[in-house]
Amino acid sequence: MDRSLHSINNLFAQLGLPCEDHEIDQFIRTHTLFSQRIRLDEATFWTPSQASFIKESLDFDSDWSEAVDELNTRLHA
Repeated sequence: MDRSLHSINNLFAQLGLPCEDHEIDQFIRTHTLFSQRIRLDEATFWTPSQASFIKESLDFDSDWSEAVDELNTRLHA
């Protein structure tokens, strides 16, 4: 299974968000999760469909899980 197509940029595009590097950096600066207790899929800034996609990606170890893990790490830094 080739996961190389699922970069963080492609994840943002999949979520319907701006996906250029500087736009992703701005999103992360704006939405940093300061508590490790907040699960990525439970963050209040997602739409229901975005949260569902993120949750399913993690729960089922989908092709997107590596990109979602990267986003999770960056938002919790």
